[in-house]
Amino acid sequence: MIHSLWFIAETAVGQTPTELWHWQGTPFIIGWSLLVLFIAGRTIKLPHVGTEMPLGPFAPIFNRPSVATFLASMSFGHMLGIATIFGLAPYLQ
Repeated sequence: MIHSLWFIAETAVGQTPTELWHWQGTPFIIGWSLLVLFIAGRTIKLPHVGTEMPLGPFAPIFNRPSVATFLASMSFGHMLGIATIFGLAPYLQ
C-alpha cells in the first residue's frame, strides 16, 4: 500500500515522498488544520456530541468541539495540507 502511494507521489511531482519531506511544508499543514477546525466547529451538524476536546483557553475560539469533531477536522486538514504541499512542491525547493 505504501509503495503504491510513493509511486503516485513520484509520478505526480517527479520526486519520492522522502525527497518532498522538509520543514517548509509544516505551516501549510498547521494552517489548514486550524482553519478546518475553526470552520468545522461551526458547520458540523452535531459538533458537541461526545466528550469535549480539552483545548484550554482556545476552546471558545473553536466552538468547544468534541473529540470526534477535533479528530475529523485534523484528518481533513492534514489531507488538504498534503495536497497543498504536493501542488507547491516545485516551488518549495
